[in-house]
Amino acid sequence: MRTAEARRPSAPADTRERPAVVTEEAVRSYLADLSARGRSDATVQMYAARLRTFRGDLPPDGIVTRDTLPAWRDSLLARGYSPGTVNTHLSAANGLLEHMDRRDLQLVGRLTAARPVQPELTRTEYLRLLQAARTLGRERVYLIVKVFALIGPRVSELSAVTAEAVAAGEVPVTDDGERRIVPIPGCLRRELTDYLLRQGIRSGPVFLSRNGRPLRRTQVTAEVQSLAWDARVDESKCNPRCLRKLWQAAREDVERSVRLLAEQSYERMLDTEQLAVGWMEEASFAGREHRAESFRGHREEAAEAG
Repeated sequence: MRTAEARRPSAPADTRERPAVVTEEAVRSYLADLSARGRSDATVQMYAARLRTFRGDLPPDGIVTRDTLPAWRDSLLARGYSPGTVNTHLSAANGLLEHMDRRDLQLVGRLTAARPVQPELTRTEYLRLLQAARTLGRERVYLIVKVFALIGPRVSELSAVTAEAVAAGEVPVTDDGERRIVPIPGCLRRELTDYLLRQGIRSGPVFLSRNGRPLRRTQVTAEVQSLAWDARVDESKCNPRCLRKLWQAAREDVERSVRLLAEQSYERMLDTEQLAVGWMEEASFAGREHRAESFRGHREEAAEAG
């Protein structure tokens, strides 16, 4: 689960064996430097939280030695932190040490973990989600479920489903790292158009919160998951990611079927041409005719001899 550990010495040789002292002033200076270099407020706040944990786990004197970060990493894992979260803690501590010109005390190398298996939503379960939304009279979440399953946007791209996009009949989405224009199926487009008219939305995103702003990621996921009980679908499958995966699987199945039909049609065309002008078919026909002529000749000779 761990990559090879390495340290990047940069401090002078006479200081490389000496421990460093992490102070509150050093942390404040580092965070101010992050802000000055254009890091977002969210990133600075995240680093501040990680460094509070780091300082809280250090001895009272704030001493950091060459063994501190490996031991801290193991401690975080033992306390149940995920490898990804441990990596962000180590990144913050490494950044602080670099700011203090003590790269010799850094721990280089990231933890890796097996990616969790994403549960798959079946077509039947998807239809049960739609039925549950209809039964509950929840039109917005009904349309949200349908948008993810029939168009395949990411959650961050839901705001791209606008009144203008519905009128145009297509939505830009990201698929396999590429930007694609995906047509809105007619059944969904008619439902979205009717919804927009009744909601009085003439421009901008289709799905809005009560204060008129685009839905946040957590809101979207929560709305889809709220159908799980009534739809009798495992909650782990009730999310935009599984709905998008269903769209991808359906599209791949259709494309496979179209390719198979095209190949079969092509083969039939070639067979027809072969029957008409194929060399092997002509040769076989000529051979059959020759054998028939020979048989008739033998019969005539036999009749004459009799």
